Amino acid sequence: MSNSKSGSEGIIRSFRAVVVIVAAILIGNFVYTNTINPDADYPFKLGLDLAGGSHLVYEADTSGLEPQDVPELMNTLREVMERRINAFGVAESVVQVERSSVVAEKQSQRLIIELPGVTDVNQAIEDIGKTPLLEFKLVNADFEELSPEIEEAIAQAEADGVELPPEAFGRDQMFLDTGLTGRYLQGAELVFGQGNGAGLSNEPIVSISFNDEGADLFEEITSQNVGEQLAIFLDGELMSSPRINEAIGGGRAIISGNFSRESAQELVRNLKIGALPVPIELVSTQTIGSSLGHEALEAGVYAGVLGFVILIAFMIFWYRLPGLIAALALIVYVVIMLALFKFIPVVLTAAGIAGFILSIGLAVDANILIAERMKEELRKGSQVGHAIQEGFTRAWSAIRDSNITNIIVGIILFWFGTALIKGFAFVFMIGVIVSMLSAIFVSKTLLLALPISKESALGKFLLGTGFSK
Repeated sequence: MSNSKSGSEGIIRSFRAVVVIVAAILIGNFVYTNTINPDADYPFKLGLDLAGGSHLVYEADTSGLEPQDVPELMNTLREVMERRINAFGVAESVVQVERSSVVAEKQSQRLIIELPGVTDVNQAIEDIGKTPLLEFKLVNADFEELSPEIEEAIAQAEADGVELPPEAFGRDQMFLDTGLTGRYLQGAELVFGQGNGAGLSNEPIVSISFNDEGADLFEEITSQNVGEQLAIFLDGELMSSPRINEAIGGGRAIISGNFSRESAQELVRNLKIGALPVPIELVSTQTIGSSLGHEALEAGVYAGVLGFVILIAFMIFWYRLPGLIAALALIVYVVIMLALFKFIPVVLTAAGIAGFILSIGLAVDANILIAERMKEELRKGSQVGHAIQEGFTRAWSAIRDSNITNIIVGIILFWFGTALIKGFAFVFMIGVIVSMLSAIFVSKTLLLALPISKESALGKFLLGTGFSK
């Protein structure tokens, strides 16, 4: 009866090992075929430092916003810019919001845009700059008109190319903020005036609609300021300033400004793609050539392969059979990680590859703990199967605690780090979790499936360590 039970357990263990190996082969084949095929459905997504391209940093002007509204508006800004960039047809672009400081009083909100494969940074800046900032402001009825001399000075400055700040000559007091901006925009369309107040007959005008929150705000503004003028600005340029005759419900407004049909169509297209909720200013640019990115990729792959081979050679030499099983578990780990890079998908950067290589070392560390605990059990006289079970059981608490610590560190780096650090932390955390599963599950499954006895000369050698016979 005991032999029958032992035989059935052996068959189950062998079946589990076969399932693990077959699954690893299938995943490996998926990774291989989707790597060598240039038209693969799941290619590796390379970051800017590996693929080359343009890196743009914009700083958002949030000085006029309530602090509690800033995170939401920055997320809206990121979504708008993503839609805009996707309209360019730029593949694998990355748009991220980044705070320049963790200290609230010193924070400046930045938008990081990475455009892999786009090496003409000037063209990228021009295209992104076409996204309009839409603002609605009330004309200040109490503002004293500028004298002819001041208007002449302003005109001369503009003719000379001198950019005057809004507060120059008190011009910032000409209009009053209403809080209604492009953040509330829902849609835009080209229509033609009928000569009934909505523009001249057959004049191209742009009709815009607001979301529910914007519609309520628009109705509140118009109901409280009947008889006043509501100025409509695009990118700081006054487009029109119609008089408010009555409260306007329904969340619709008209933008007129002597448009041609083509210019009105372009404005509609840009507004649909996204009007910016807050002003932004370009503060830095960087272009990385494709050759430099290719060299960085080759160096990262070379370092990873070399380190992997050295680790496997050490494990097999020092731990023999458990080391060989650990090497197979490492191969399974690498295959799973590469598949996850394609499926999630993870944008691979040089920092991300470094995190991946580091997590391989952690996977080896777990296997070393398991092998050492197995050795201790074998020295006590335990049978091979019992020594394997006890080795994994005794090593589990140390493996668990060390990996939880590493995951906590990864979360902290991801939460507070810059875009570069986030890439490292994300890959590192995935690697820690997968390495822990591969070290515990894969290694244990394969070891238990091997019919080996410590009594035989071969068994003693395979279960030995280092220079021992």
